[in-house]
Amino acid sequence: MGHKVHPNGFRLGVYRNWEAKWFAPDKEFKGLLLEDIRLRRMLVNRLKNAGIARIETERSSSALTITLHTAKPGIVIGKGGTSVDALRDELEKMTGKRVRVTIQEIKKPELSAQLVAESVAAQLEKRIAFRRAIKQSLMKTMRAGAQGVKIRVKGRLGGSEMARVEWNREGRVPLHTLKADIDFGQTEAKTTFGRIGVSAWVYSGDFPTQAPPKPPAAVEEPAASEVTLATALPEIPQPVAQMAPAIAEAAAAPSPPAPTVTAEESKAKRPSRARAAARPAAADTASAEVGAAPAAAEPAAAAPTRARAKAAPKTPAATTDGEAKKPAARRTTRKKEG
Repeated sequence: MGHKVHPNGFRLGVYRNWEAKWFAPDKEFKGLLLEDIRLRRMLVNRLKNAGIARIETERSSSALTITLHTAKPGIVIGKGGTSVDALRDELEKMTGKRVRVTIQEIKKPELSAQLVAESVAAQLEKRIAFRRAIKQSLMKTMRAGAQGVKIRVKGRLGGSEMARVEWNREGRVPLHTLKADIDFGQTEAKTTFGRIGVSAWVYSGDFPTQAPPKPPAAVEEPAASEVTLATALPEIPQPVAQMAPAIAEAAAAPSPPAPTVTAEESKAKRPSRARAAARPAAADTASAEVGAAPAAAEPAAAAPTRARAKAAPKTPAATTDGEAKKPAARRTTRKKEG
């Protein structure tokens, strides 16, 4: 078995409001609830041809306000408001309180699920084929601007002996989406062969959700070229701010010309090429006289090439007695001929 949820009750407190707005203690709640049910039944039976889609009740300590949502407000009001006055008097007799009746017009009755179900039920009572009645109602609702509609009928359809369920849908009807604005209505068609239940769902779009707050607008800082003395003055202390005119005059005054140097003076200050070449040579001679050779020349003198080492004659090493050591004889090993 499926768990069916009423579309209107499923969205109560989210986007849809209650039809009965009143509160009573436990002792008075039962009587006021039965009184509310009797009022609704009486209004539906009396204003059957007025296209009543919704009835809202609101109670205070001494008054009762009833709001009627109808597609034909002229029938409810009557000529000169006589029908409304008679209805108000009857309601006051039933409740014993002061009653205020408010009428609100429904501009698009095709988008009201209760009125759609009542129109299908009226056609079934006139012995019109249920498939034709459902299809016509679907087309009218979609033309009125609905995004989806579903109509279901249950009972002895076409006078058959076995009761069955038939339904049709146009567009999409997201019943599980809370933000979806789905209106639900149901009624009964009283035919000669029994009662036929009619249910209608109308999907008109999503409820407008609250837009996220916009971020604060960023303060545009002036470019470096746009920063002037006037924009910087508020941040300068008062004693310095008083000196602003003098600072502005100093900034506007032309800069002093650069000193000019003649060609002869520049030639006299610049050393000649001969002097510049002679300076490193004098430094080298001075270091040679002291005994410190240049660092660049040391590796060349310290590391003779192999050719020089081979060409240099080998002198016998001197001993303490002044006699020269004889070179050691070379030991040669001859390979035995095998």
